[in-house]
Amino acid sequence: MVSRARLVTLATLLPWLLVGLPDAVAAEVCVMDDAGREVCLDAPARRIVALSPGVTELLYAAGAGERVVGAVSFSDYPREATELPRVGSYDRLDLEALLSLEPDLVVAWAGRNPREQIDRLPRFGIPVFFSDVNDFAAIASSLERFGALAGSEAVADEAASTLRREVATLRSQHADAAPVAVFYQVWEQPLMTVNGEHWISQALSLCGGENPFADEAPLVPRIGVEAVLARDPEAIITGGMGEPDSTWLEAWRDFPEMTAVRRDNLFFIDPDLVQRATPRLLEGTRALCAQLETVRGRR
Repeated sequence: MVSRARLVTLATLLPWLLVGLPDAVAAEVCVMDDAGREVCLDAPARRIVALSPGVTELLYAAGAGERVVGAVSFSDYPREATELPRVGSYDRLDLEALLSLEPDLVVAWAGRNPREQIDRLPRFGIPVFFSDVNDFAAIASSLERFGALAGSEAVADEAASTLRREVATLRSQHADAAPVAVFYQVWEQPLMTVNGEHWISQALSLCGGENPFADEAPLVPRIGVEAVLARDPEAIITGGMGEPDSTWLEAWRDFPEMTAVRRDNLFFIDPDLVQRATPRLLEGTRALCAQLETVRGRR
């Protein structure tokens, strides 16, 4: 019969002994991805490859940065992500480079990564999680699921809770704000904007903004200058080509009859804060709200 003293000693040592055991003893991890598939891992992933800049940023925000071993081009946030080995671009993967990293999880960009290449990964025993983030709720949910997959739940759950709380605060602050018709310019040639389902449009709505192209069918529709003139927005906002360059905005001054031009409601915003569906969208939304307050003050 085991003595009481030996039982006490075993109880004391057991937690320390378990620390050295491999992840194989951990419970299976299962989550639903954004394609409606259940993704199961025998243990939290140790080597993750991210196949979009947004996915890379989300993984770091979820506390999984130390387990990300590869990413696609333009994965530049946070700074540590710039040092990751590259596995091609989001629209053309370098499968040889990807496989050489020996990932135990690949997080793909649903609908944007080349499906014929993604479909080859399970043949090598690599689980794939499809990510499709399109609003604040999805950002928070992705943080939680990435935390579960990487074993960083504490960081991920706190980040998700903070995001939900701050979004609710912004929504409350601007619930009674006077509406502002806003044209958001994604690109110049061809001229492109966002429809009402896009997270940028949803961020504007949270600030009291109204998207005159909300009913367009594509998520990022191509339009003509005449269509913008016909809708006569009260403000125009653009991120340009990623630098504080007013070239795109200045071009609209050729139409002084437009309300946005007449009132000088032409605004630049850092595209990294709004054109990626990550926690930084909250910072971008605050900037959008401040710009719309300026618009209201010029009436």
